[in-house]
Amino acid sequence: AMELDVDVDAVPEGTVVFAPEPLLRIQGPLIQCQILETALLNLLNFQTLVATKAARICLAAGDDPVLEFGLRRAQGIDGGIAASRAAYVGGCAATSNLLAGEIFGIPVRGTQAHSYVMSFDDEREAFETYGRAMPNNCIFLVDTYNTLKGVRHAVEVAKQLRREGIEMTGIRLDSGDLAELSQEARRMLDKAGFPHTVIAASNELDEWQIAKLKGQGATIGLWGVGTRLATAYDQPALDGVYKLAAIRGPGEPWRHRIKLSEEDPAKGTLPGIHQARRYALDGRWVGDVIYDVERSKNGPEEVRKLADAGTFELPEGAYTAYDLLLPIYRDGKRVYTVPSTEAARKRALEELDRLPEEVRSLTEPASYPLGIDTRVLELRDALAQEHRSEDE
Repeated sequence: AMELDVDVDAVPEGTVVFAPEPLLRIQGPLIQCQILETALLNLLNFQTLVATKAARICLAAGDDPVLEFGLRRAQGIDGGIAASRAAYVGGCAATSNLLAGEIFGIPVRGTQAHSYVMSFDDEREAFETYGRAMPNNCIFLVDTYNTLKGVRHAVEVAKQLRREGIEMTGIRLDSGDLAELSQEARRMLDKAGFPHTVIAASNELDEWQIAKLKGQGATIGLWGVGTRLATAYDQPALDGVYKLAAIRGPGEPWRHRIKLSEEDPAKGTLPGIHQARRYALDGRWVGDVIYDVERSKNGPEEVRKLADAGTFELPEGAYTAYDLLLPIYRDGKRVYTVPSTEAARKRALEELDRLPEEVRSLTEPASYPLGIDTRVLELRDALAQEHRSEDE
């Protein structure tokens, strides 16, 4: 039997990272490192992708809560569960996925379904029954037949329920012109004495649609996002890679390795044993630097931009700096206390808040300052030249 005998260093879950920073560093017997490759890439790529999409959607929603509604469109049950957790880490307030809620302790929220409304002969009866079954926790789905008529029915039922001591929590719009319908629904609710009733919306939402609706003056305060979140609709795959960067035999020094691509330079890799150091000034991040822990034991010194376009300026003044990759496993044994899903979400929200505002912008965001230790670039160039010479 083979016993796992690897060292693993990784960024804590919820950490904001940028390409091409290392998320994970594995060191150990070559066969064990190769066996881990596919599983690690599957776990990291998909969940990082969904968490990123969730963060973008939540940034667009601002202070409004976002609910993850994507299980029915997700890539299988296991993909749906992973997506629900990743979406929560990325900033969503809750999920409609009951199993994910049970497994990971994620808050579970949902609304009335169309099938529930359609199972009754009368829409008002459907609202009444649901309101009594879910007292003070009822969001009525008003667009099954006619949206504004559905709002009127919801108001009529809500008045009756109020006399019984039950408050309508909200209404949900799931079709039509969401901006216009939400504005008219808000007027109707306010006039009827329900100014605090929330208007929820769903229907193929993502960060772009939410930003557009907000720009149109939509009076929506709760967003249910499904397909385009759980499937990362506009970019359904994250191209994270797992590459050999150095190798050695017992008692030997490291021999560095590099992957080259003449047709697509972006597919080339950086040789060495990498770490990323983050710099902050006055509580805000000002840039990260990738360096080789073997060649630069005290951290980066001479640094250039990743595109080799001039000098990367390290911050001046009373800045703080820390390395992103932390020890997780040593000799196959875990040395790290895994945080809860809630703690990972808290970390993600705090880290997103520390990003420069211009980097968080949905439209034409500024590039986050990334640098690379000169010695890594020198090693890369030397190895590339060596391989090109062999081909001549």
